[in-house]
Amino acid sequence: MDKHFLTPLFAPSSIAVFAGKADEPDTQTPQAQALHRALRSQRFTGTLVFLDIHFSGTLADLAHTQADLAIIVLPADEVAAALEIAGRIKCRAALLISSGVAVAQATELHKIARRHGIHLLGPNCLGFQRPQLQLNASVAGALAAPGPLALVSQSGALTASILDWARKNGVGFSTVVSLGPNTAVDMAQVLDFLAADAQTHSIVVYLEGISNARRFMSALRAAASAKPVVVLKAGRRPAGNRAALTHSGAIVGSDDVFDAALRRAGAVRVRSFVALFSAAKCLAARYRPVGRRLAIVTNGGGPGVLAADWISEINLQLGCLTTEQAQALQAQLPPLASLCDLMDLSEDAGPEHFRAAIEAAGKAPQIDGVLAIYSPKVGTDGAAIATALANTNQRLGKPLLTCWMGDATVGEARQILNDAAIPTFRTPEAAVGAFGNITSFYQNQQLLQQTPPPLSDLAKPDVEGARMLIESVLAERRKVLTEMESKALLAAFHIPVTKTILARNVNEAIMIASQLGFPVALKIDSPDISHKSDVQGVALNVLNAVGVRDTYLEMMQTVAKLQPDARINGVTVQNMSTQKRGREIYIGLVTDDPFGPVIAFGAGGTMIELINDRAMELPPLNQFLARSLIERARVSETLGEWRGATAIKMEALEQVLLRVSEMVCELPQLREMDINPIIVDESGALAVDARIVIDSAPPSARHYNHLAILPYPSQHEQVWPLRGGGEYTVRPVHPDDATMLQEFVRRLSPQSRYFRFVSSMQELPASMLSRFTLIDYDREMALVAVCRERGVGADGEPIETSRIVGVSRYITNPDRASCEFSLVVADDFKGQGLGSRLMLSIMDFAREKGLTEMEGLVLANNPSMLKLMKGLGFVAKTFEEDADFKLVTHAL
Repeated sequence: MDKHFLTPLFAPSSIAVFAGKADEPDTQTPQAQALHRALRSQRFTGTLVFLDIHFSGTLADLAHTQADLAIIVLPADEVAAALEIAGRIKCRAALLISSGVAVAQATELHKIARRHGIHLLGPNCLGFQRPQLQLNASVAGALAAPGPLALVSQSGALTASILDWARKNGVGFSTVVSLGPNTAVDMAQVLDFLAADAQTHSIVVYLEGISNARRFMSALRAAASAKPVVVLKAGRRPAGNRAALTHSGAIVGSDDVFDAALRRAGAVRVRSFVALFSAAKCLAARYRPVGRRLAIVTNGGGPGVLAADWISEINLQLGCLTTEQAQALQAQLPPLASLCDLMDLSEDAGPEHFRAAIEAAGKAPQIDGVLAIYSPKVGTDGAAIATALANTNQRLGKPLLTCWMGDATVGEARQILNDAAIPTFRTPEAAVGAFGNITSFYQNQQLLQQTPPPLSDLAKPDVEGARMLIESVLAERRKVLTEMESKALLAAFHIPVTKTILARNVNEAIMIASQLGFPVALKIDSPDISHKSDVQGVALNVLNAVGVRDTYLEMMQTVAKLQPDARINGVTVQNMSTQKRGREIYIGLVTDDPFGPVIAFGAGGTMIELINDRAMELPPLNQFLARSLIERARVSETLGEWRGATAIKMEALEQVLLRVSEMVCELPQLREMDINPIIVDESGALAVDARIVIDSAPPSARHYNHLAILPYPSQHEQVWPLRGGGEYTVRPVHPDDATMLQEFVRRLSPQSRYFRFVSSMQELPASMLSRFTLIDYDREMALVAVCRERGVGADGEPIETSRIVGVSRYITNPDRASCEFSLVVADDFKGQGLGSRLMLSIMDFAREKGLTEMEGLVLANNPSMLKLMKGLGFVAKTFEEDADFKLVTHAL
């Protein structure tokens, strides 16, 4: 159970090949001939058996043939029979290389595979390659060179093109997988395998579409937490719900949502497959910059200026030395060197000058990375400079990227840099773009670490009242809320709204306006009018009662003329905002297919579509994510002190975003929302207008299943008493628990560590620590038992600290119906009922997720754990694959 479930597919020890008669090439399809050549071009370390579905033997003869993987390359009418035979010989995985298989036939093949417990890659794919195993199970060309990158592609044509490009450019792979559109083993499962594959250091993905956002995001977040993931996605299709009922629905596209999803998953997106590999090369070096400030060291002013221009273009910052740092460096450089902004070392720069400049930039805290640009000069040795950089890079501690311009004279230098694992590029723009990818990866990894709960720490909203309002509207068979209803929904979540009262006739409008105080705004109220200003249904700054009368009557006439079929409830009357220097903001919601609800933020007002300022984030949000969302919008530049206006109250704007996130999490009926404008200034934020679209939510929307990212399950936190006094808290693990979890493992006895990890390691490696604390709560759960302990601080004062004293977890198996558990308790807390409580709690969570069975491996020489499992109702039996273990199972 320690092997990944796709090991029989991607690391088989034996393979059965169904590709026609091996000794009669004329009877084989062109794909079968190509597969035969691919398999025999190198020596696969395992066993290869070639089978013919038209064999004349009996089923008993087949029983003597066993294989981990079946590779099938046959005409469409023979594929099902071959898959049945693969099932009979106990193959646990199958690869179906084909093209043109119809969707209906693919569905039937998936059913056959499920019936036999086979993991099926294909149909309509080119296969896969595992260079380290000398296994070319593909028709995508010659076997790629071994390397640390993994490639997963949904396009067979692009897979072949990338492999051809990689051979010429010296790029090697640990794994190459061509998926195709109809495969049973999907992108999420392959990412899950590669995340655990020791041979894979970084992952590059070509993506055309996904079918299950939750599974994709779950696997992508798990992979990106373990190693860099770079994604190239084709297509910028419009959002599937572009009914344009709200401004948000009109300006947000599905490609923008995909960008937001990738950021939140901790991955990096690029726009070309050349950039795909340059980004992967940089990220594989595990650079971890702390910002966007890139210093440029060059021996030519022109290329340096090109790099600086591109830095500005992609929203990076030019890293510069301080006056003191520049003065200290100047004495070590040629007389014509200039350190104003660019570090232009002049044409006379040699190896020692480059080394001194790069070392100075490396020591400067205000610089996050260095780009060295070399232009060939007469009498200058580019290879010697490259050697100096290779030696300097070992102690730099920051990303070092290089651009050796030209071609004929710089080949040796580029080879030196490549051998030293220093990324090198042919143009300044490509090098700057690569640093931008490193920065994006760092920033996106910060987003990945955020696991907010569905509700913030702000005052509890009236969720039940909001649900009642929505149900009453749906009962009337309406989907668009009126402004009054929309504002009532916002108010239920404590979002400040302007006081708004509905007037059903002109006299009511005059009385309401007089009570509210002038000036007032009048707006038509109709469930059939999405954009009130389009039908002249908005009047601002009405100063007196006469103005209210005339405006009301004129508005009703105009609306009736422009939209005669609209149902008119009346006119709403509200105070004009008194915020003189307020900025107009919009916050919206769109529902994307397949990522679900997405929160949008940007500049608001009547010109919102023209301004087209948008930034997006997947819910749930916390303060860090809310601030990040604000900073990505162009309007953020106006929120500080701006043109004589004081800075806005940023906390108030962040709280509105947190409240919208709460609405999205708790109200799965929301489809689109448009709060525009929200007026923000130094005193706070006020929602002036709102428009909300709803629809019935399916039963599957329970437990936040309408979200692409499951929130932190804070509702599962429980406090339990300890035997002999005291108490402990059982709650889901959080990324912030990493330090406590490491200390917990260090304090375990050698025996306890061995029983849990079957290893003598004394602490968790960084990758495993991240994997255990940054989890996707949809596919797995880890509960920690935390107790408070009193101690003495460094200053001698008494302090209270938290300590993890037990951990239980489960991971969902590929069948999505069962799960595998683990449990460990601190040695000094054993015998206090804590292990039983952790197991009962993790079992309850698994039941809630719809899982039906829990299983686990326990060492046969661990009698206390076996006794605990028996007491909890688990059944223990011999584990056939390893006699040192017992397999314990429990029906949930």
